[in-house]
Parts: sequence; structure tokens; C-alpha cells
Amino acid sequence: MFRSLNNGMTQPTLESMRREFPFLAEATEAYTLGDVWSRPCLDNRTRQLAAVAAFAAIGETAFMRAHAGYALNIGVSQQQLKEVIYMVTVPAGFPKAIAASRVLSQLLEERRQADVAHPPNKDPRRR
Repeated sequence: MFRSLNNGMTQPTLESMRREFPFLAEATEAYTLGDVWSRPCLDNRTRQLAAVAAFAAIGETAFMRAHAGYALNIGVSQQQLKEVIYMVTVPAGFPKAIAASRVLSQLLEERRQADVAHPPNKDPRRR
């Protein structure tokens, strides 16, 4: 599942955890992929938008960033992600939304820089 969301690449946090805490990585993967992400009611776009909103609202910007990247990879627009961050102001307040907006801005800038360095049709990682 992560590979399909991450342009064929593994999920770095999960792989890092797998080296030191393989039992925790396995449990995390089994629960998130087996019990939560495999449910048929929501499509991947909706799941990623929900994940971005939830992680932003609780201040977990590293996880928010990962899911924002997955969302972009599957066709969610930058503007849609920005709207989700703006909506976070209602339940979580401006400080959490501002922190999330900074992290999203960094992600978007890194992607712009990567596109300049490696245009999408020339970079095999972006196919």
C-alpha cells in the first residue's frame, strides 16, 4: 500500500522503525494496512485528506507531511491540501494550522525544486 502511495518507494519512517523495532513496525503495518487502510468505504484521496487533517490537528506535522506527499502523488491538488490546513483552524486552532502550513510549504518548495532539477518526464522516480 505505501509503495502505491509513495511512487513505488518504501515508507522511510516504517523502514527505519523496522531496523530497531521490527515488532512495532509489523504491528503498525498490520493495523494501518490490514485493518484501517484496506476498508472499502473511502477512496485513497479521501483517506489521505483525512490523514493530513487529523495529523495537522494533533500537531504531528512529520506524519502530516508524509501523508500530504502521498496525497500529492495520487492527484490531490496543492490547493486542496491548503484548504484542509485552513480547516484545521476550527477544531485545533491557529497555532497548529500555522505549524502545518509551514511544513506543507516546505514540502511544496522541495517538490518544486525537484521538478526544476528533474522534470517529471525525465526522472524515472516520478513516473
